[in-house]
Amino acid sequence: MQNVRVGIGVFVIRDGRFLMGRRRGAHGAGSWSVPGGHLEFGESFEQVAAREVAEETGLAVVGLRFGGVTNDVFADEDRHYVTVWMLGDCPAGEPEVREPDKFVDQGWFGFDGLPQPLFLPWVQLLRSPFIDDIRRQVAG
Repeated sequence: MQNVRVGIGVFVIRDGRFLMGRRRGAHGAGSWSVPGGHLEFGESFEQVAAREVAEETGLAVVGLRFGGVTNDVFADEDRHYVTVWMLGDCPAGEPEVREPDKFVDQGWFGFDGLPQPLFLPWVQLLRSPFIDDIRRQVAG
């Protein structure tokens, strides 16, 4: 029996844009997404969001809040994730690539200039009912 994993994707927001990086190593290699990772036993969504952003980028996020959820089946990789999308503000600091085996080529993007290709959960998110509210929150 396969297990469904819980992934957390974090919109690190500053000045109407958010941080994205190109994935490396794990599934979705070469595609772009926001920082994130796996929910660990006993963690809240806010805790994993803050932890993963710090581990991957060295940045601190504040005001963490729920943004949406997607149901993501990676048929070719025989994986299934429920992705919880979180949003957090990042008023200061510049991102560093702290886990180059997982996340590289970081940059600040807006919805009008998303890098390609996008990670599968992003494709799902862009079709979801949550995207309009997320766009509004990013825009400020």
